[in-house]
Amino acid sequence: MTNNKRLAATFLVGTILSGWASPALAQDALAPAPAAPAPAPAPVAPAVTGGTIRSLAVRGAERLEAETVIAYANLRPGEAYTAETLDQALKDLYATELFADVQITGAETGNLVIQIRENPVINRIVLEGNKRIKDDKIVPEIRLAPRQIFTRSKARADVDRIIELYKRQGRFAARVEPKIVQLDQNRVDLVFEITEGDKSRVRAINIIGNEQFGDDRLRKEMFTREAGGVLGFLKSNDTYDPDRLAADQQKLRAFYLTQGYADFRVVSALAELTPDRRDFVITYVVEEGPRYRFGEIAAESELRDLKPEVVTRLAGLKQGEWFNAKAVEDAVTRLNEAAGQLGYAFADINPAYERDAEAKTMGITIRVGETPRVYVERIDIQGNTVTRDKVIRREFRVNEGDAFNAIKVKRSQDRIQSLGYFQEKLEIKQTQGSAPDRVVLGVDVEEKSTGELQLSAGYSSLEKFIVALSVAQRNFRGMGQELNAGINYSRYSKSIQLGFTEPYLFDRSILLGGEIYRRDYNSFNYVNRERNTTYSQVTTGGGLRLGFPINEFVNFGTRYSLNLDKITLDKGTFYTDPDGPTGPQEAECDPRLAGQYLCDEIGRRITSSIGFSAIYDDTNGIRATRGQRVIFSQDFAGLGGDVRYLRNRVDATKYWGVGRGFILSAHAEGGYIHPLQASKGPGRDAIRISDRFFGAQLRGFDIRGIGPRVVRRAYLNPTELDEERGELQSDSLGGRAYYMGRIELEIPLGAGARNLGLRPSAFVDVGSVWGLKQPNLLDVPGTCTRAGTPTTPAETEVLEPGEACSAGFTYNAGSGIKEFFVGNSPRPRLSVGIGVNWTSPFGPLRIDLARAILKQDGDDTKLFSFNVGTAF
Repeated sequence: MTNNKRLAATFLVGTILSGWASPALAQDALAPAPAAPAPAPAPVAPAVTGGTIRSLAVRGAERLEAETVIAYANLRPGEAYTAETLDQALKDLYATELFADVQITGAETGNLVIQIRENPVINRIVLEGNKRIKDDKIVPEIRLAPRQIFTRSKARADVDRIIELYKRQGRFAARVEPKIVQLDQNRVDLVFEITEGDKSRVRAINIIGNEQFGDDRLRKEMFTREAGGVLGFLKSNDTYDPDRLAADQQKLRAFYLTQGYADFRVVSALAELTPDRRDFVITYVVEEGPRYRFGEIAAESELRDLKPEVVTRLAGLKQGEWFNAKAVEDAVTRLNEAAGQLGYAFADINPAYERDAEAKTMGITIRVGETPRVYVERIDIQGNTVTRDKVIRREFRVNEGDAFNAIKVKRSQDRIQSLGYFQEKLEIKQTQGSAPDRVVLGVDVEEKSTGELQLSAGYSSLEKFIVALSVAQRNFRGMGQELNAGINYSRYSKSIQLGFTEPYLFDRSILLGGEIYRRDYNSFNYVNRERNTTYSQVTTGGGLRLGFPINEFVNFGTRYSLNLDKITLDKGTFYTDPDGPTGPQEAECDPRLAGQYLCDEIGRRITSSIGFSAIYDDTNGIRATRGQRVIFSQDFAGLGGDVRYLRNRVDATKYWGVGRGFILSAHAEGGYIHPLQASKGPGRDAIRISDRFFGAQLRGFDIRGIGPRVVRRAYLNPTELDEERGELQSDSLGGRAYYMGRIELEIPLGAGARNLGLRPSAFVDVGSVWGLKQPNLLDVPGTCTRAGTPTTPAETEVLEPGEACSAGFTYNAGSGIKEFFVGNSPRPRLSVGIGVNWTSPFGPLRIDLARAILKQDGDDTKLFSFNVGTAF
């Protein structure tokens, strides 16, 4: 009786636990089966202590053969059975995960019947609600697949994997609900309904145990930031990341070690999810410990070329100063570089620490072990599929067989990076060669696209709409040659050009290049504060250039150019067609309309010039973060042609990495052009307007917004200027000399903003343009008119300077003009502002917001400027 009750109970429990709901519509695939109604009291079965299986049948099988089910149950006709045997058969059948429900009946008689309901087959798997993570990222995490048997355990495991994927994205509030849609033939559609939720951000960072430094100071040392703030939407490091949590502990320790706290440790770091599962609160418990000073600084060296006294001098550590682990690391770096220059690629340099807890000092002994001199065994280059090996090898400052030199290896890395053909942060790696005194230099490059076929349109605050078509290949044939052609069109300029450069002529360090071009530039002035086209300058010409290196950092280049310039004014606007006593005469430029200074510039001129440039450049790449670049150039015009002058220019830029991703740059440039021929007459400068300096662009001022200019005002009456209406016309004339300086700080942003191509900066600009001879200026009081009568016509009289209208005549307001020469001074113009470079999907964009602090009469200021579609 007891065995019979146990067997009946086992069947009942197995049936309830394996129950499967089968609704027609979608349901939760992991929900527990509906509770079965309470069964009616069962009649008491006769006692069964066991028996022999007389027969074995299977009912409910659809896809599986009966023999397969019996095999899974491990039951055979003729075998003995007990309650435990049948219980194990149930467990074995459920373990296959093929069945939703299993029952075994007939235990009283020995005629056993295995009643099964098979698990459904998956028809398809559907993802719903996922927007942040696309299907192609989630599907590989799902182990279930169409035409497989559906089981709850596998579905639950897939849910866990999907949630883990969202956790790695910082979305700890993500929820996944698997649901099934019943189909015919015991098939189901499996639907994962995903609620992604927001990224789990760091609501607060709490620090306990810090006494010497405040929480805000320590938070600045961490990678992780608290959510919120004015620019919170630009942050990418305010989401919770377990890996970043570990890195922050290392950052805290590194900071304290730079401040002398050698015993600092992070006792614990706990990240707690808020009840709403939206944010995290991170708590650090720290022990600062005492502050140490440097004790005795000593050195031991087994290298004969690196004496102990030299080691201590190069280390730069001083006894009595606060202990600084970063200073020790820098000392080791300097010593490695010094050893590298002496040919020791794998110098064994180890600082040994001697802590004195009572005196609170940290003694340092720098040990330099015996290391053989190293030679370059070979140079391995990988990853270049387009660029030829020789293009990369010729930038190496060391060759195979040379003595190893760390400085030359670093310089080789910078030169390869400066080519602009490969990925950023390229690195030359050093590995052990075939012997202890051999090293293999390897560089694994990742090529960037160097060919461009670009049709672009843009808009700038000056040029308005810009259209550019360019074809360029900076690595032509993979040989480092540059071939380019382009057409540009905008409101004020049009150009077409074709150029070619061979940087290594005949495989020697000789650059040869040339170009031909035609440029059509329309200058402008301001009339009633509106831009108005004035003269047109069309330049047709070409040039050749030749360059070669003097040493590792100095290059010298020469050039020759021949240009035909034609300067014209619109005849319909600036010309008059007077009738002389002998009849109609040829139209002439009218100074009253154009200004004498522009009328004097009209004509054709040929310029034949030769020049040179000396360049010093030790920067570390195209987008430099350290180093300096200095260029001095001179051009002499006068090898034939109509123009003679000597132009001098200097341009210098210095870059500093000032820590934490900030890059400081200082730029200065200036120039002076000296005429080698006399002026053509009074009031005419010997340097024509198309050859003068208009200065570099100062942000806070408009294009050609500073320097000498002629301002034209109207007369209200023969003796009083119209000051209320202001300047009617303002022409920028350029100067013989200019200078410009700039200090700019590039501000780092989070990884998200960097990935968007955003590079903000703050700057100060200063500069001036001057040195022009005063041109001929007009001073015309205007005209007076006397109304006519029925018997007499109206009369007009032209006034001379100082004259007043005759009796009965009325002055025509605005008919007189007076010109002023302003802005011709070296006194500085100064502006401050902020700007941002953005490598946008539709082209590079530069936005600047700058305010002019110092300016002069006639200067044209501008608060906001932007440029899209052209280089900046």
